[in-house]
Amino acid sequence: MHKLIGLLASTILIMGIIFSAMADKVILKYHTFLPMLSNTNTLFVKPWTDKVAKDSNGEIITEIYPSMQLGGKPAQLVDQVREGAVDLVWTVAGYTPGRFPRLSVFELPFMPTNATITSQAVHEFMETFGAADLKDYKILAVHVHSPGVIHTKNKLIKSLNDFKGLKLRGPSRSATSLLKALGATPVGMPAPKIAPSLSKGVIDGMVVPWEIMPSFKLQELTKFHTDVAGDRGLYTIPFLFIMNKAKYDSLSDFQRKVIDNNSGKSLAKYAGKLWDEFEIPAKDLAAKSGGKFLTLSGAPLTDFKKAGDQVVADWIKEANKNGLDGQKLYDAAKALISKYEKM
Repeated sequence: MHKLIGLLASTILIMGIIFSAMADKVILKYHTFLPMLSNTNTLFVKPWTDKVAKDSNGEIITEIYPSMQLGGKPAQLVDQVREGAVDLVWTVAGYTPGRFPRLSVFELPFMPTNATITSQAVHEFMETFGAADLKDYKILAVHVHSPGVIHTKNKLIKSLNDFKGLKLRGPSRSATSLLKALGATPVGMPAPKIAPSLSKGVIDGMVVPWEIMPSFKLQELTKFHTDVAGDRGLYTIPFLFIMNKAKYDSLSDFQRKVIDNNSGKSLAKYAGKLWDEFEIPAKDLAAKSGGKFLTLSGAPLTDFKKAGDQVVADWIKEANKNGLDGQKLYDAAKALISKYEKM
């Protein structure tokens, strides 16, 4: 009898320890539109989840759902994480036009330098001047890709005249406004739709950084690639790596500290450095696929910048109409980039 009571007590104790250990574990659901083999998932998000698991002694485990496996469209990711349908997302801010009006200043033409510098600037901007845009989220990192390039199927873009009659994909409102100002017919769409749209003739090309090309084999569908000379690129896009705020608040003090130690400007800088590094092998693939390349300078580049200046002026006017100080936001973004250029 005493042995039975002892066995029951031991069993209850063991079950209690197991239950306690299970109770401490947190499962985070991560959702994104990109395929699992994309650079973002394999070289940025997956290592991040592994480090968080290690730093939390296995208390925080992340389940990864790529390619919109949990349903919805890419533009709905920011709502999915805000409402708690998922816990983490990585997405493109520009997929929801008007949702992040302050942050969109970084989408303007000839704003960015490399991703390492610009990512630090955009993250600080979102902690200061643009904080209201992301007040409903726990920010892990806001970063950008290296400046985008013009890629076309059938002809090399050498001047404004070459845009006539072309339907080109743009990733954001500012990017499509720039394409229109340059003389093309802009078509807005998320990255997963680019390849089928090129194949079906819906578009004649697109603006994207080199990094995204291999994920969708775009280097096989476009053969002409035009970049711009100088210390500022044609455009960039802010990316959001964000968490549901209520989920973050529900974590223990220790678990929140782990998340905090693995987020912030240092993570944004790390992401920017990665995205700069992604460009080189991706461009090499385009060269191996027989691509033709041009870096615009001189009079054609001056024409591009004039078109970009009009897009900037229109953005400032629209921001002012929406109760923001457009010029102040624009000047602040430029100043932050200059600040990190000097560091």
